[in-house]
Amino acid sequence: MSRPVMLVSLLLILVITSQFEWRQQLVSDAYTTPNESQKQQQIPHREEGVKEKIILSQEKSIQRLTELVRDLKELLQQCQRNNETSNGAFSS
Repeated sequence: MSRPVMLVSLLLILVITSQFEWRQQLVSDAYTTPNESQKQQQIPHREEGVKEKIILSQEKSIQRLTELVRDLKELLQQCQRNNETSNGAFSS
């Protein structure tokens, strides 16, 4: 074989084998990465986790506010009682 024919054949072999390797990499990447349906299933799962955290945080805030309201009601009742006793003492 002449030298140019040998170079061209080597170049063709190189191109063909490199394309084969690229295809193998693409196929293996397709199998290793989750497909679109799996990704779509993961997104709602993450969203559920975030929603649960938000709900728990809101429930804690509601509990704190409820306790504050209860404490304020007690203070108001004490003030009303003190006011009634003060008014009763002055009117006597």
